[in-house]
Amino acid sequence: MAGGGGKARPLEFTPTWIVASVCSIIVIISLIFERLLHRLGKRLMRSRKKPLYEALLKVKEELMLLGFISLLLNVLQGPMGKWCVNPDIMRHLQPCKPPRALSDTEHLGDAVFAGARRLLAGGGGDSEGYCMEKGKVPLLSAEAIHQLHIFIFVLAVTHFLLSAITVLLGIAQTRNWRHWETKIQENDVDASQMIKHVQEFKFIQDHFRGHRKRSRTVGWMRSFLKQFYGSVTEEDYTAMRLGFIMKHCSGNPKFKFYNYMIRALEVDFKKVVGISWYLWAMLMIFLLLNVQGWYVYIWISLVPFIMLLVVGSKMEHIITELAYEVAQKHTAVRGDLVVSPSDDFFWFCRPKLVLLLIYIALFQNAFEIAFFFWLLVTYGFKSCIMGKPAYAITRVAISVVSQLLCGYSTLPLYAIVSHMGNSFKKSIFDDNVTEGLAIWAEKARRRRTIVYATNSSTVEANSGEIQMQNTRDTSLVEQGTTRLV
Repeated sequence: MAGGGGKARPLEFTPTWIVASVCSIIVIISLIFERLLHRLGKRLMRSRKKPLYEALLKVKEELMLLGFISLLLNVLQGPMGKWCVNPDIMRHLQPCKPPRALSDTEHLGDAVFAGARRLLAGGGGDSEGYCMEKGKVPLLSAEAIHQLHIFIFVLAVTHFLLSAITVLLGIAQTRNWRHWETKIQENDVDASQMIKHVQEFKFIQDHFRGHRKRSRTVGWMRSFLKQFYGSVTEEDYTAMRLGFIMKHCSGNPKFKFYNYMIRALEVDFKKVVGISWYLWAMLMIFLLLNVQGWYVYIWISLVPFIMLLVVGSKMEHIITELAYEVAQKHTAVRGDLVVSPSDDFFWFCRPKLVLLLIYIALFQNAFEIAFFFWLLVTYGFKSCIMGKPAYAITRVAISVVSQLLCGYSTLPLYAIVSHMGNSFKKSIFDDNVTEGLAIWAEKARRRRTIVYATNSSTVEANSGEIQMQNTRDTSLVEQGTTRLV
């Protein structure tokens, strides 16, 4: 800097009014954000949205984790800048090719990122000079640490927002189901007990044409296409609703299946909104594979899209399998058509596996969108790390389509088909019943512990008396005063 005029001032030479003003702004913004989260939590509790409240607590945990990551990166920024390595190491697995015209004083490590010469004031230049004296380069520059810090924060926020938007889109897509539920509740359950041929039911007509021999390829192709138009019809909803009720709560034909389904979806949202350890591991792998010329990210963007298509096709195929099973077992049916839910319809007989695949697909999609906008703001659209413009635009387009597909088709399908297994979720009870059962189970557990402890002490006392009696009898035998009976 010429004359030192542009040199950053340390805190000891900064006016106090500037320090106080900046700190006040930061504290005020943080307090406002904390109060907003607190009021949102109270509103969710008042409206008896306990699953969403627990999802909010999950978000707070993620924010705390991000705060710890931020603190750790800031603390390690100085020491990490003094980890010096040989310049030859920096030539491998680079996201951008370094400029060809490098002078003798410039090191290869400064060209790993496009803006590496714009180091953060107060530490970047010192670490560079420290390593330069040894003829080496810093392992990670101060600017690179700062940009990585921003990217992790952007990824977490993007994942939360996209997950929330997807769940809201899915719930909005099921708004017609509420009308179907109301229509079923208003009808007389025992009104229609006529015997009808199984082929007269529209549910069977839509999914099973009566062919004795099916082509599995044609069935899967039809399931694949159906997820794009009318993924769940009124006949599908009615048949699966009745199948669930007859299997799990046959004594309550007026069971409000729609409310149960939405409560279960809110509980699943709590699981989706967080970032598990294996998702962080996937993030590390994605960052490792961002190498010049590999074009890995264009393939990574296709993975969630293909995964959602496969999951949607499987969900539609399960509905077809339900119809096929009824058509094969029955020729005529009295009253309404009843399907038979089973875990055998799902992959590895595990309905929860579907939610895991959706969870992974949403995170990969969030990574693609967050990574694109982070690169766009940090380096610009024409930067080498962004890749070819056509590839970048394709990646974003695929990510947007994947997000819409998940919200409007895959998630609504999961919301109803996931209940076609052997078991039901605890959301089948309302919050008061669930809380009462939890309290009852806790009391029973404590009572059993007390009884077990009492029995153990009684047994120990009895064994002690027996042992003392045996000892006394032995002494009497030794003295020859005992009597044999």
